[in-house]
Amino acid sequence: MLQEVRVSSDAAVPIKPLIESAIRSELRTLDLALERTMRRLLDFENLYGIDSAAFQCRFESGDLTESLDFIEWAGELKTLQMLSSQKQALLGVRLN
Repeated sequence: MLQEVRVSSDAAVPIKPLIESAIRSELRTLDLALERTMRRLLDFENLYGIDSAAFQCRFESGDLTESLDFIEWAGELKTLQMLSSQKQALLGVRLN
């Protein structure tokens, strides 16, 4: 789906480099957040001896008893999906 955003400014300085810099900065922030999330997922995988994909299947099907760790693990998986989507969206931005 192609989305278009038009930006205008009365500023005396060129706005395009500022927007490009803001996008690069946000991508760096997303990369750091993705690294943190991946470390948390790896911690859970090592602690419980199953990978996150298997955990997610078992958790969503109700095979696992709810615990604070499992709720956090599921939350980290949702965070991973959200951060990955945001990063892909920014990587696809083209400024004319």
